[in-house]
Amino acid sequence: MTATLETPNPSTAVRTAPRRRTGTRRRLPFGKTFATFVLAPICALMVFPFVWLLLTSLRPQNTVFSGPFFPRSFTAAAYPKAWTSIEFPLHFWNSLWITSVTVAGVLVFATLSGYAFAKLDFPFKNTLYLLLLTTLMMPSTALIIPLYLQLKNLGLLDTQSGLLVLYISGSAPFSMFLMRAFFQTLPDELVEAARVDGSSELTIFLRVILPLARPGIATVVIFQFLQTWNEFLMANTVLQDTDKLPLQPVLFSLTGQYSTDWPTLTAGLTLSIIPVVVVYVRMQNQFVAGMTLGAVK
Repeated sequence: MTATLETPNPSTAVRTAPRRRTGTRRRLPFGKTFATFVLAPICALMVFPFVWLLLTSLRPQNTVFSGPFFPRSFTAAAYPKAWTSIEFPLHFWNSLWITSVTVAGVLVFATLSGYAFAKLDFPFKNTLYLLLLTTLMMPSTALIIPLYLQLKNLGLLDTQSGLLVLYISGSAPFSMFLMRAFFQTLPDELVEAARVDGSSELTIFLRVILPLARPGIATVVIFQFLQTWNEFLMANTVLQDTDKLPLQPVLFSLTGQYSTDWPTLTAGLTLSIIPVVVVYVRMQNQFVAGMTLGAVK
């Protein structure tokens, strides 16, 4: 007897093979779903004031509080009025140059002192550092009268130079604290290697440390720019000449005792937000890197 071996047909084998399910449903993790439901209302709550601000600047004045949230008709008449009624370009320029000089001055003092407290050894180092930190515990409102009298004695009252002195001296300790913490994350071996090569401390600071400190510098720039641009109390107290005032005290003058032109006010506020948005967008990558530095090593 001869037995014949039958070879299986490949097409039959393919047909008889079990089919795999191609449509698999992806299940979202419970943590992400919960975070989405929690963060979505928070984001909507944070965006709501800006949306209201923008819509109010584009609606007729008689529909600010009586009309619907989204106006039926839009008008941009409030923007030219805000531009001319309060001399917007003059005060915008005052805010811009005062803020720029303040940020530059704070960066110089904060980076130099932060590097000294982080990488150098000198007598009474910790004592001086604690004394600088104690200035952060005093509220700015409690210092208005002493600072006012001191500027008056120095002849700097009602001058933008006196306002710059207050801004830089008042903001430098906190920025120094941030830069010192950032400099401490940099390895000491870089500084030691530069010293062995014969570099001076100023050369080490400018060519070794500062290029590595860009995320920390961006963080200080954004915080300081936002704080100085929106500052109101010191500027309104020190400066008495209207032409020297920055933008925020002048915008506050648009609020009346009995009635307020809300479209004009919100139009001016919308224009004043533009520099802050531009600075943050240009430096957001470095800012995020500075805030998350050390989270992942």
